[in-house]
Amino acid sequence: MEYTRLGNSGLVVSRVAFGCEPLGGTDWGSFDIREVMTAVGAAVDTGINLFDTADVYGLGLSEDRLAQALGENRKKVFIASKCGVAWLETGHPRRAAISLDASARHIYQALDSSLRRLKLDCVPLYFVHWPDPKTPLDETLGALDRCRQAGKLRHIGLSNFPLEMIRKAAAITAITAVELQYNLISREAEAEVLPYCREAGIGVLAYGVLRQGLLSGKYNETASFDSSDRRSRLPHCSPANLARLGETVQRLRDAAAAIGKSAVQLGIRWALENPAVCSAIAGAKSSLQIRESAGAGDWAGLPAARRCLESGQSEDVVPCVSEKVCAF
Repeated sequence: MEYTRLGNSGLVVSRVAFGCEPLGGTDWGSFDIREVMTAVGAAVDTGINLFDTADVYGLGLSEDRLAQALGENRKKVFIASKCGVAWLETGHPRRAAISLDASARHIYQALDSSLRRLKLDCVPLYFVHWPDPKTPLDETLGALDRCRQAGKLRHIGLSNFPLEMIRKAAAITAITAVELQYNLISREAEAEVLPYCREAGIGVLAYGVLRQGLLSGKYNETASFDSSDRRSRLPHCSPANLARLGETVQRLRDAAAAIGKSAVQLGIRWALENPAVCSAIAGAKSSLQIRESAGAGDWAGLPAARRCLESGQSEDVVPCVSEKVCAF
């Protein structure tokens, strides 16, 4: 496993991070949660030391299960969690009513709850999950700074924030990391956000690096996702778009095979090749999956493969989107 410093911080993190949303147990189809928890230990074995979760994943279950799966290792690795999404249970087994809330009051409550679930005294890296248009940025960052001064968190991060808000936040307080979506198809961040973060010394964690699994080579236009899987309602996961994506996926598979790697590994490595990206977040439902993903973090750059992948990319492919209103 490769390691790098996260921006200008003292955190030395693995190039591949474990994405803990599946630990919440919902919205990604049917799977065995015990296998996901076992995968956490497998991730540690591969050298992964960065685990990315959020309080809203599974309405707290992801944090609970991550602490259980890590055991004493939770004090040796870096856990990144997120706040800023409030929820109200509706009685539906899989869905809750959620809203953005990055107010000081909510942050204080959310952080204390996360610390309790994670069984930690201090969260190494704490993100604001989404910008909250109802709350002034000064209020949000002021609350986080007070929590940092109280020793409840070490580093502040911003997730899904536009460039102008990242700039404004960095002028108010120290921002260690930014989390954003980045993959072979969804490359909007290359225009401004990634160059700015590199220049400003802000570390970048990239999520969606396999386009919700569509770049893994496991799906084609005949794939279907049931109603318990969020991909059933995302436009870039439609059969028509999967068909348009087919050529890109085939080039990815061919380029990977030529160097003895899998499409998963090359897809993740493609994101890591951007010099602003410190770590790529890889979700996993099994030990086999996380071990394969971890294989993207132990080999040198591949500029020739990158050029091969980028040549002839279809402009008709629907951009990868994230749901601002998530379901659990």
